[in-house]
Amino acid sequence: MQSRKGGIIGGLASSWQFWAVLAAVFAALTAIFAKIGVSDVNSNYATFLRTIVVVLALGALIWMTGEAQPIASLSGRTVIFLILSGLATGASWLCYFRALKIGQAAQVAPVDKLSVVFVAVLGALFLGETLTATGWAGVTLIAIGAVLVALP
Repeated sequence: MQSRKGGIIGGLASSWQFWAVLAAVFAALTAIFAKIGVSDVNSNYATFLRTIVVVLALGALIWMTGEAQPIASLSGRTVIFLILSGLATGASWLCYFRALKIGQAAQVAPVDKLSVVFVAVLGALFLGETLTATGWAGVTLIAIGAVLVALP
């Protein structure tokens, strides 16, 4: 095995694709674990418990890595958008857990991933991001696939 600073491991750790695939794997596990976990509890309370776990885990990670920084060191714009992102995350989690409570994980998760389509459109409209024709075709296929999986 090559050293951590270079080679395969170092290359993977600095690759957005590697982290994106890991995010997808963990998102899949999230759906399965949440579907099982929400079966005997109110979906809002389940989201609350999940949030506590996330806060504690991230707090431990930040403490162990020494990455904490004073909130006062952040710009007002950064704080506002992180607050808005947090509110959107909370709303998304509440809706996701409610959907899992009443629907099948194999249908809820793909519909939730319509966020990919919304991000592409909003990124183009508000952030000036661009996709190739092939990229837009992929976004279209994601939308079609999510709808097809959600159909009874």
